[in-house]
Amino acid sequence: MQRTEIVHPFPPFYRADSHILILGSFPSVKSREQLFFYGHPQNRFWRVTAAVFEDETPVSISEKCAFLERSRIALWDSIGKCTIEGSSDSSIRDVVPNDLSVILENAPIAAIFCNGKQSFDCYCRYIYPNLQREAAVLPSTSPANAAWSFERLVAAWRVIRTV
Repeated sequence: MQRTEIVHPFPPFYRADSHILILGSFPSVKSREQLFFYGHPQNRFWRVTAAVFEDETPVSISEKCAFLERSRIALWDSIGKCTIEGSSDSSIRDVVPNDLSVILENAPIAAIFCNGKQSFDCYCRYIYPNLQREAAVLPSTSPANAAWSFERLVAAWRVIRTV
């Protein structure tokens, strides 16, 4: 597979009352096809966050949006443009970060969490120096993070409920 330069193909999700911002790294091929976050059926993001908030796991994009609104979660990615091979975070190069100001200026975000090390590393390297706002890293919900069971992910991700 060949590395391709890709601009993030869809906007952030947030509402005026969002108080948690969760940042991924860059959308997978499936997410880019669906034009929405965590579109790969094996990604555990929706199952994990639904379990944390004791809610039904959303399936359709409209159900996912309704869940995010109820949970007051905003979603975006650390990376706005990069070269990438398929969906592989380890292949990401030539990073251009996303501008988080559109969310931070329009929603009372109390905490920022990064879904996985790649997102957190990009945040620390490209976004934090200008923003000067701390973020916490959570274990990735990606199927590539097979070392973490669903139960362990839910336990680690419960921290988002304390905000």
